Amino acid sequence: MNERQRAQRPGGRSARVGAEVHQAVTELISERGYGNFTVGEVAARAGVADSSIYRRWGGLETLLTDVALTRLNTRSPMPDTGSLAGDLRTYAAQVAREITGPDGLAVVRLAVALSSNGQQGLQARDDLLAERTRQLQSMLDRARERGEHAPDAFGVVDHIMAPMYIRVLLGMGPLTPDYVDGLVDRLL
Repeated sequence: MNERQRAQRPGGRSARVGAEVHQAVTELISERGYGNFTVGEVAARAGVADSSIYRRWGGLETLLTDVALTRLNTRSPMPDTGSLAGDLRTYAAQVAREITGPDGLAVVRLAVALSSNGQQGLQARDDLLAERTRQLQSMLDRARERGEHAPDAFGVVDHIMAPMYIRVLLGMGPLTPDYVDGLVDRLL
């Protein structure tokens, strides 16, 4: 196996370094907020050379975008419970758990901060919204194939996701199961 193959091996050193760097970024955002740390501080926290970060991501903004997109896109798989109401309740509960979890608020704040930070941030926001819309659309299309009346993806965003994100961002109380189920009920 040559060096190039070894570097691309899933679960190898490269994946481990990426995970450690992502975790360091998330911790630093939780502790200090967006824009209050350097690549050198991320590298020190992750136990890697800052040159490794520059080589892989090119700079802090690209790294932050990668963390936001990776964290927000790899969570909340689309459920398939057999009904739209069940799918929406399960999905909304997953999102509520993830955005109120230990890293949730930091990642949400990172996504918001990036979206107001130049063209790269706008592209990160657009990529995230496109992926979330694609995921939601697959769930809604399944419901329509079963003969259920389904809202569009933006209806789910507007009536379920947005209220949860706003409550978390503004510290407006817990996302209880009753609250989350009520959002789904009102949409349906």
